[in-house]
Amino acid sequence: MIKKILSITIIFLLLPNILFAKSEFFEEGINLFNKKKFDDAKFKFEQDLVLNPKNELSYLYLSKIFNQQEKKDLEEQNLKTVMLINPKNEEAILNLAKLKLSNSDYQGSKELNKRLKLICNNFCNQSDQLKIEIENLSKK
Repeated sequence: MIKKILSITIIFLLLPNILFAKSEFFEEGINLFNKKKFDDAKFKFEQDLVLNPKNELSYLYLSKIFNQQEKKDLEEQNLKTVMLINPKNEEAILNLAKLKLSNSDYQGSKELNKRLKLICNNFCNQSDQLKIEIENLSKK
């Protein structure tokens, strides 16, 4: 009985520290990302994912870092992970559509853009612009 009470007490004492660490790593990552310190930001987002493996925003920022570093495979991997966690993440869908377009995958880009158009709230204008770009490039 004493062990059970002690275990519960320890959990309640450590839980706030764990929750604080989660947001602390993510926030530090955002700050470093905004300062264009991509390697340091990458490390913070990875630390956040150790504690919170379903944080779609950490994966999204990792994809942005890999975009800056021109590591397309890693960018795509992280965008797909975001979409697995949240299939309605507009920014991830848009960024993956742009990535596919840059890789001359016009059909893949077009399909993702259609998907985005069905759910868009914040990225509707970019979706419209991407549609025009897809059409223009696929004609060449």
